[in-house]
Amino acid sequence: MISTQKIAIIGCGNLGSSIANGLLEKDSFDAKNLTLTKRNTISLSDFEARGAHVHSDNFTAAKYADIILLGVKPYNIRPILREIKEVLDPEKQIIISLATGISLDEMYQELDPKMVAFRAMPNIAADIQESITCVCQRGANSDQIALVKELFNSIGITIDIDESLMEASTVLGACGIAYVLRFMRAMIQGGIQIGFDSKTASRIVNQTVKGAAELMIQQNIHPEEAIDKVTTPKGCTIVGLNEMEHQGFSSAMVRGVIASFEKIEKK
Repeated sequence: MISTQKIAIIGCGNLGSSIANGLLEKDSFDAKNLTLTKRNTISLSDFEARGAHVHSDNFTAAKYADIILLGVKPYNIRPILREIKEVLDPEKQIIISLATGISLDEMYQELDPKMVAFRAMPNIAADIQESITCVCQRGANSDQIALVKELFNSIGITIDIDESLMEASTVLGACGIAYVLRFMRAMIQGGIQIGFDSKTASRIVNQTVKGAAELMIQQNIHPEEAIDKVTTPKGCTIVGLNEMEHQGFSSAMVRGVIASFEKIEKK
């Protein structure tokens, strides 16, 4: 069970902090089992106040952890692995990279071949236990896979994917949350222009987007099926949708997704 595991998040930036927040929100998880490292630990003081261990010693954090999450930038993954590999125990530990663009093959250039390694891509909605996390692995048995999925299920939902799709999952799930937020900001701006104050516009947009997502999830329908329920002949909805398409709305979204993916592929 994840509640009995000692977890270290090395390089605890925004994503690592979201995961830490998600874990600490669970009543079954003891904050004393969580260690967070960062070069400058001032930004992690809130976690220390909640009972987590906070320091800058990656070596010690890795030595005493059952599960080690690497939240550092992609170019720091291999240096960190070199720094901590002396204390890694292939028989007892699991290592998970949260970095984009660093393959398992590259990780194993630094790791013992017997080490169990995962790649995972959650998003910042881990803060509120609503992340989508895509995972792939090498060398894990069924119990270890279940343990890692339990970890990420504690901050949302988890799906297994082939490693070849990890960069695509980064774009759709992690970058994607920013795309949705930018769309929401635009809706709020439009709401202000047609008469609402910003606070009221935000409340309407937030609940509208939440309702749209839940409608698709709970009824398992395609977006167009739901759109058809709203667009009446000669109505205001279809006029607005058609104007957005004339301005390239869907095309811009698709091109944005592809541009982000191509950026990762070039690394």
